[in-house]
Amino acid sequence: MHSAAKLAGAIDSFVDLVGRAPSWLALGIALVMGANVLLRYAFSYGFIWAQELEWHIFVPICLFGMSYALFHGEHVRVDVLFASFSPRTKHAVDIVAAFLSMAFCVIVIWLSIPYVYQSWSIGEGTANPGGIEYRYIVKSLIPIGFAVLFLQSLSQAIKSWIALRSA
Repeated sequence: MHSAAKLAGAIDSFVDLVGRAPSWLALGIALVMGANVLLRYAFSYGFIWAQELEWHIFVPICLFGMSYALFHGEHVRVDVLFASFSPRTKHAVDIVAAFLSMAFCVIVIWLSIPYVYQSWSIGEGTANPGGIEYRYIVKSLIPIGFAVLFLQSLSQAIKSWIALRSA
């Protein structure tokens, strides 16, 4: 196997593993949201920390789910146009899309590092009384999630390049 293909395969395996872990959080967020709704509407009672927990759980689902979706081909694409392209054109479009995705990831990572650093330096927590502290940990997932998306985009570019050369 070509060394680039091995690299793409290793990245795919890593992204698959990283993507499966937060998928279990979907059950957690459904339970938390269900409990919040039940408590609020059936008993007129709620907890600020429980409401904040919803988006604390949602963050890793989104940030690691985007790479997982790209790996499994579940990302958004204009299939109406894409379906009519020749195989070579499809691979070329995928390469361009992968490089645009990588550029976007670099920008987000670059811009989020000072944001995350500031959050860590002040030990940022919640502004709400009774909320969840340690908000800086959740914010740290921003550059990590986009780094994983960068890797998966690189893998997509490699696989599309190999396919383009053989088409």
